[in-house]
Amino acid sequence: MPAVSKGDGMRGLAVFISDIRNCKSKEAEIKRINKELANIRSKFKGDKALDGYSKKKYVCKLLFIFLLGHDIDFGHMEAVNLLSSNKYTEKQIGYLFISVLVNSNSELIRLINNAIKNDLASRNPTFMCLALHCIANVGSREMAEAFAGEIPRILVAGDTMDSVKQSAALCLLRLYKTSPDLVLMGEWTSRVVHLLNDQHMGVVTAAISLITCLSQKNPDEFKTCVSLAVSRLSRIVSSASTDLQDYTYYFVPAPWLSCKLLRLLQCYPPPEDGAVKGRLVECLETILNKAQEPPKSKKVQHSNAKNAILFEAISLIIHYDSEPNLLVRACNQLGQFLQHRETNLRYLALESMCTLASSEFSHEAVKTHIETVINALKTERDVSVRQRAADLLYAMCDRSNAKQIVAEMLSYLETADYSIREEMVLKVAILAEKYAVDYSWYVDTILNLIRIAGDYVSEEVWYRVIQIVINRDDVQGYAAKTVFEALQAPACHENMVKVGGYILGEFGNLIAGDPRSSPLVQFNLLHSKFHLCSVPTRALLLSAYIKFINLFPETKPTIQEVLRCDSQVRNSDVELQQRAVEYLKLSSIASTDVLATVLEEMPPFPERESSILAKLKKKKGPGAVSVSELEDVRREGGGELNGGAERGNDTAAAASNASTPSPSADLLGLRPAATSGSAAPSASSLLVDVFSEAGPAAPSSGVNDEGFLRDLEPPTESSDSLLVEAPGESDPEDSAAPLPESDELLNKFVCKNNGVLFENQLLQIGIKSEYRQNLGRMYLFYGNKTSVQFVSFSTAISCPGELQSHILPMPHLDSVRSQLNVQTKPVEPLVEGGAQVQQVINIECLTDFSEAPLLNIKFRYGGALQNITLKLPVTINKFFQPTEMASQDFFQRWKQLSLPQQEAQKIFKANQGMDTELLKAKLLGLGCALLQNVDPNPENFVCAGVIQTKAQQVGCLLRLEPNAQAQMYRLTLRSSKDTVSQRLCELLALQF
Repeated sequence: MPAVSKGDGMRGLAVFISDIRNCKSKEAEIKRINKELANIRSKFKGDKALDGYSKKKYVCKLLFIFLLGHDIDFGHMEAVNLLSSNKYTEKQIGYLFISVLVNSNSELIRLINNAIKNDLASRNPTFMCLALHCIANVGSREMAEAFAGEIPRILVAGDTMDSVKQSAALCLLRLYKTSPDLVLMGEWTSRVVHLLNDQHMGVVTAAISLITCLSQKNPDEFKTCVSLAVSRLSRIVSSASTDLQDYTYYFVPAPWLSCKLLRLLQCYPPPEDGAVKGRLVECLETILNKAQEPPKSKKVQHSNAKNAILFEAISLIIHYDSEPNLLVRACNQLGQFLQHRETNLRYLALESMCTLASSEFSHEAVKTHIETVINALKTERDVSVRQRAADLLYAMCDRSNAKQIVAEMLSYLETADYSIREEMVLKVAILAEKYAVDYSWYVDTILNLIRIAGDYVSEEVWYRVIQIVINRDDVQGYAAKTVFEALQAPACHENMVKVGGYILGEFGNLIAGDPRSSPLVQFNLLHSKFHLCSVPTRALLLSAYIKFINLFPETKPTIQEVLRCDSQVRNSDVELQQRAVEYLKLSSIASTDVLATVLEEMPPFPERESSILAKLKKKKGPGAVSVSELEDVRREGGGELNGGAERGNDTAAAASNASTPSPSADLLGLRPAATSGSAAPSASSLLVDVFSEAGPAAPSSGVNDEGFLRDLEPPTESSDSLLVEAPGESDPEDSAAPLPESDELLNKFVCKNNGVLFENQLLQIGIKSEYRQNLGRMYLFYGNKTSVQFVSFSTAISCPGELQSHILPMPHLDSVRSQLNVQTKPVEPLVEGGAQVQQVINIECLTDFSEAPLLNIKFRYGGALQNITLKLPVTINKFFQPTEMASQDFFQRWKQLSLPQQEAQKIFKANQGMDTELLKAKLLGLGCALLQNVDPNPENFVCAGVIQTKAQQVGCLLRLEPNAQAQMYRLTLRSSKDTVSQRLCELLALQF
């Protein structure tokens, strides 16, 4: 940088700053500033032209006044004029003023851009750096539009100085973060990647920040950087501290560059090239070996730099999850940090071991440190470290140590910090359910949990224990006995009363034979808690009382007396009053048989995904519950509390994906499993706990595979539910055109209802749907694959083309026909990194249609607007109802549909192998009935079905004639409506 001459001291500025500092009051400061502003304004407006020094001095004063918090509304042109100066100090002050005070919408932006272009073209490295710094500091879209094409050229030019290359790389990174759509690398990609081989370490350090950001968005384009990064890392790791003297920090060679290289490699899977992979493994082993060496300095900076590289290397080892030796070594290294005197190192070690615990290779190694982790949970002073210890215990838990860990967590819960108690309760509840060796232990654990931390036991926890007790006959008597004993404590938490009321109301008869728990004793015990409880709990107890009348007729007079008292039938709370009056009347007039029917025992609940996991994930934030945990609980929901295999390869792979989101990570759990056999009954991630906010009697709050559409009604025609827009109501510029691959994505779902609809580097969209007659329900799952929040997340559904003219402009106008009626619920506007949100869509087919609705998704990622439009996979065949027909009936109906417009036929070449089973699966997936022994030619396939719409039913017949020798098909479709025949023929021809 040029030296500042003596004349650049700007004595006037120093005097002004001194005057401001000497002001005794705010009023005096404002007075002095106003005086100076008047003086500067008069100088700028004066007839006498100011020299560069004076302009610089006055612009500096304006800048200082602005930094004091005062508005500046003049002086901008003088600052722009300074940009054309040939003196470094004047140009520097001009750029500084522009960077701080000029708005990107300013009228001066064109003049500024011209000055910047002149400096970039000047080949003066000092001026070029000033210009690049200004572009990066402003970082506006206008700057990106003006210079995004010029800066890559400067970056890779052979004659560009190293200092300018560093500035260019960081400037381009800034523009890419603010306007990624404008920074297109294209032809520069390979040359930018090869900057990793640059001789100047500063250029490599700056370039790798840019390459890492670009690789996260476009990994395929920059995958050649992996081998170069490994090569550079190898040279650094194997070098002595004296080899890279200028970039050695407290005896650690290039620590910042090493960390960045390791972080870049985490954007990619393990290298496929054996030599590159071997070299990388050697580097990682060297880093682990150096961590074991005695420190070369006692300074904290030395240990910080050394540990930074170590933890980044361990993160890469965890990301790859493919080297058992390295994983175990990493675990052992972290184990040494668990007892380190530095709190930060203990925290980081616990956090990294949480991730290692999910790998099959290192899980056992992590378990060896269980005593140290338990000790940390009990003795650590810092609450954040104790929380990480609890997280690690939760992650390392399996059936071999579940009882020990749950016992320790329960013990710690009694003295735990209030800020983490709710999370601890959820974890204990999940572990108790997931690894229960018997149901009595599970019941004991949950009741103990309520006793110790009842205030932090959410409804999901006690809902879940009731569900399991109801579903298991062998534990009902034990649960009734245990809860009866728990209720006898003088101070009993209200959640315990809720569980006791529910269980004794259902299964109190199982312990009524013991005189110590006779029916009246049970009733009196429950009623002694009545006056201490809230209104919802009292309502539950009243329901338990009426159940008692059915179970124990001898208690009827006593309970009726309680229901009859004024405090019940005249209760100020309408819910309690209504229950008391209705239950009293029911017990008085109903016969024993009627009472037994009305108050019969609750049937078993269908097993669904535990809502406690969802609660924990919401509490902890993104990434709190791994995919492996979700899959485990789904498997365990199928009848056996602790069913399912031990940790296997698939679980470890899922856990790896969860810990490091990648292009292949399945956030939604909707990809087909690799294993054969029947799927688990709750194999999709949309299944929710039966105990929703609406209570167990609300089937519409969740879905299952058998009764998916049991409660489906046509979408209500409310003014806010018809999201298919009317003509003139939508802004065509507001949503992007459908993606080029949207037709291909749509065709994937013609013969199936579940799967991943769309996926890119940021977003994954999964779908599960089912149809009955002319009604359909679709669940969309939006998964954030990044670690950054999606903000302003919104979706909208509209219909293009011909369908647009048939949309109801107002829900109550019957004069205009519509083809689809769509009702949806809005999604959450904020999607956390690694999280997933769900959207429910109800569809009613009013008449046949050909165009699919459009789904538009908008959100902001890193400040940039993402606008994606897809075709929603709703096709006319989704409303097929299969029809079985005999051979004679089929051909009779075939002849009846003989008009030319009723038939659509297509002859086409096979796109894939002509496998008979695959063809059958496709035809069944279409929705029609596959008829056997109907066609005289056994090689042909014939199908029949009826398209169900609200306006009419359209009968359809299908005949598929494969020619294996020519690898051709002839597809013929006949229906009572020509448009249906044509559309079905178009859709099906693309499937074979």
